[in-house]
Amino acid sequence: MNADLAALHGLLSARHDRVLIAASSGGEATWRAFGVPDGADAEVGSVSKGLTGLLYRDAVDRGEVSPTSTLGELLGRPEATYAPLTLEAVASHRSGLPRLQSNGGSRSQWTRTWRMWRRGENPYGDTVEELLDLAADVPVGRPRFAYSNLGFELLGAALARRAGRPYAALLRERVLEPIGMTGAAVPARATDLGAHALLGRSRSGRPHEPWVGEAIGPAGGVRCTAADLAALLDGLLDGTAPGLSALDPVADAQGASRIGAAWITMDFHGRVVTWHNGMTGGFASFVGVDREAGVGVAIVSATAQRLDSAGIKALASLRSGS
Repeated sequence: MNADLAALHGLLSARHDRVLIAASSGGEATWRAFGVPDGADAEVGSVSKGLTGLLYRDAVDRGEVSPTSTLGELLGRPEATYAPLTLEAVASHRSGLPRLQSNGGSRSQWTRTWRMWRRGENPYGDTVEELLDLAADVPVGRPRFAYSNLGFELLGAALARRAGRPYAALLRERVLEPIGMTGAAVPARATDLGAHALLGRSRSGRPHEPWVGEAIGPAGGVRCTAADLAALLDGLLDGTAPGLSALDPVADAQGASRIGAAWITMDFHGRVVTWHNGMTGGFASFVGVDREAGVGVAIVSATAQRLDSAGIKALASLRSGS
């Protein structure tokens, strides 16, 4: 039974006038683009971490790395403060790494983030080598749950180094193409954007530069079309996604939630939902699945206003109609 995507779109606020939506119910995934061409692609933000989680668990399944492999050994940076951190700790946000790398003076991530909010600039853009240098002496706290963009930048870089392939190529070959996300990409430069790339804006309407950069890819640099979102839901729900164990919780996260490799699991009104959201300067995203009910929804908006509540409501609507 196909989902009523127009009804799901109606759950969003009026600010969300350029939106990609996909939904899966009864084993059928459908998609639609609202206010933009069908082939438009958008930033999924931290949903990229969910894709990196799949890539990580696939690398474990292949025997390339283990959960106890460390960043130092894979990145060849034994002197770095992050060197002893294990991949499993990083993938579950329990490494002690801060949210952002704070070193670099005017190039610190905090300074660049401030410029993003004030001027709409891209706060990323580093190469992997620049990131590894800037983060080499980052302070590492005690191992408890603390969400870290930096951690996933380093995780993706480590997996790529181990495989001997750039992250963007590795993700495409091992996760995106097997799932059928043929329109998805990880642009390193603004010139890599395609003709149908959407430009985002803040909640107040300020235009924002695209979040592109080699280092940010694993944590927030993936772009997808609506058709890609439908393919992702298919892969997560029918069990064909590589590294699917990334969805299985292994540790406590915030509040009553638990976490696998990036993916969060929570109880919403008696239903177990596995999900990840995202927010960039100009985009917001939500991907969630109820694996037991076999329903899922993915929403990406070219306006940076949270979609979590609408995503949970959309899942409830799909369950009641399935």
